Amino acid sequence: MTIEFRRLKIRDLGTIEEIERSAYPTPWSRSMFAGELAKPSSICLGAIDVESNRLVGYLIISRYVDAWHVMNIAVAHEYRRRGIAMRLMERLFEITSGDADRGYTLEVRVSNEAAIRLYERLGFKARGVRRGYYTDNREDALIMWKDNVREPASA
Repeated sequence: MTIEFRRLKIRDLGTIEEIERSAYPTPWSRSMFAGELAKPSSICLGAIDVESNRLVGYLIISRYVDAWHVMNIAVAHEYRRRGIAMRLMERLFEITSGDADRGYTLEVRVSNEAAIRLYERLGFKARGVRRGYYTDNREDALIMWKDNVREPASA
């Protein structure tokens, strides 16, 4: 399977909603996604299965003063466990590698062990807990941070 990455477009909203509804108990609304796509401070990446020309995953990240905040990441159910989420994050690190002023942060459900392991493999570390963060069941969120990614110094 060949995956390519591109910026998300308004025309992707229908597929994004399908993936989102299958991935999360409290999915984002279409207007939330449209708002992020329109923001100049956001990076909205899509993972495309080249063979089917299908959007199979996405990543939404917002730029803040001191960090890139991973707002949303999801992969279509039948494409999970194939490394697509990891590749989306690695692509993000490539795109933002010249920004030495910002690290990365995200929140993840404390019960989502697979996601926590993925983020740890990517260099994120737990730095705190947001109590009752998730509105569907008041589950806590683990706050994770990763230091900024810098281009290697030339010798």
